[in-house]
Amino acid sequence: MCSIMGYCGSGAAYGAFWRGFEKTLSRGPDESRVVDTGNGLLGFHRLAIMGLTPAGMQPFVLDGSYAVCNGEIYGFEALKARLSDKYTFTSGSDCEVLLPMYREYGTDMFAMLDAEFACILYDGRTGTYIAARDPIGIRPLYYGYDENGTIVFASEPKNLVGLCPRIKPFPPGHYYKDGKFICYCDIANVSSVCSDDIDTVCQNIHDKLIAGVEKRLVADAKVGFLLSGGLDSSLVCAIAAKKSSRPIRTFAIGMREDAIDLKYARQAAEYIGSDHTEVIITEDDVLSGLEQVIAALGTYDITTIRAGMGMYHVCKAVHERTDIRVLLTGEISDELFGYKYTDFAPSAEAFQKESEKRVRELHMYDVLRADRCISVHSLEARVPFGDLDFVRYVMAVDPQMKMNIYGKGKYLLRRAFEKDDLLPPELLWREKAAFSDAVGHSMVDDLKAYAETRYTEEEFEQKRRQYAHAQPFTKESLLYREIFETFYPGQSEMIAGFWMPNREWEGCNVDDPSARVLANYGASGV
Repeated sequence: MCSIMGYCGSGAAYGAFWRGFEKTLSRGPDESRVVDTGNGLLGFHRLAIMGLTPAGMQPFVLDGSYAVCNGEIYGFEALKARLSDKYTFTSGSDCEVLLPMYREYGTDMFAMLDAEFACILYDGRTGTYIAARDPIGIRPLYYGYDENGTIVFASEPKNLVGLCPRIKPFPPGHYYKDGKFICYCDIANVSSVCSDDIDTVCQNIHDKLIAGVEKRLVADAKVGFLLSGGLDSSLVCAIAAKKSSRPIRTFAIGMREDAIDLKYARQAAEYIGSDHTEVIITEDDVLSGLEQVIAALGTYDITTIRAGMGMYHVCKAVHERTDIRVLLTGEISDELFGYKYTDFAPSAEAFQKESEKRVRELHMYDVLRADRCISVHSLEARVPFGDLDFVRYVMAVDPQMKMNIYGKGKYLLRRAFEKDDLLPPELLWREKAAFSDAVGHSMVDDLKAYAETRYTEEEFEQKRRQYAHAQPFTKESLLYREIFETFYPGQSEMIAGFWMPNREWEGCNVDDPSARVLANYGASGV
């Protein structure tokens, strides 16, 4: 997954920089390097995925300019070929192309990339720093200003705790230059609605998702797959299995008592012929690991922590039991095609507006969860549903067509793969269960019950009112917030607030983010 950090000015204290940077060694355990650019520091922890030789180690250097990047640049071979007349490439790393691209195209380069990335460049000619992040924010990047007013960038907020009084997420789809953040791509914004008919829409969804999976199978390190048994991860795994010459390796997790998805994941694995591993966790695993999970996630959000619990433990098992380095996941489908609560959207316009909001906030919720749970165990996340071409197309599809007017959520996605037989019909058309619930209803119940034992009603009211931003509204949310504050004191505004259904919609004014509390949950829980 790799970790990057940059102190963008003179007068850097190397010791303080390294103490912050070493907090994310798990992101890049293979090799570490910090260089003095002559006007600041750039650091890189490497997790070797593409170009496994020492030549792929960063920072890359070109005539006094430097670059560090945590990312995967798809189609980099063609970019290198285009630039090879003027530049010599010495590694198999995809990120080596960044400095030559910057020399040729300047900041226009960022809109040219088909990538999930976060990078920091130092332009040795001008003595200035440039930083950028992919349009969805799949790769993390944060920033703050130290006591001298110097901007500092880092992969995770934990790198900046103690260095910067206020830590902020770097906005996705932006680059930083000369003190300004400039948007180069607002991927949630639709300039014109797609007028394709439903058959064409489904065919395009089919073809673009397959392309998104295929390009993410390319790695010099070993690749595995998270398989929950739900539609999204099952489709990713089924496509990959069909494209692979040998059985893929899949991993599922569930509570010992009442895991919902383990049986469906097992069924999917048997159907696609994967080498499947089940990871079983207990109430003790959940409660004893709570502080570790919140420290890794860097959030107090209820949904993110609940869902992060299962993902954290399954990734821990992958790291400890295998030599896999890359994991493909099923995130981002919900934001595009709808949640259970978006069945209550009062209009197509409201559905689209909610989708835009969710896509713009992904980097604070589902994408954050996937990144932290995977990277803390020295693995890399790849997200096929976040393929830029796929996201642009689905966001542009007529929202009336994406709404649940069919009596089945995510109808377009299901119909798109109906003829392929990639999955058995009972899985392709199975009702969605939220990941945190599907790991086992008892997991959420255990967390809520534990929180109840921590505070009396009087203590709860007194303590929750200490927080002006994202004020806790249940004992569970207060518990998470207090743990969060021990690791990230005063940094709650890194997250917009609690992920919740749109309370303004009829049927969605609920006090828990789980789809279990919605009237339409129905067969999702079986």
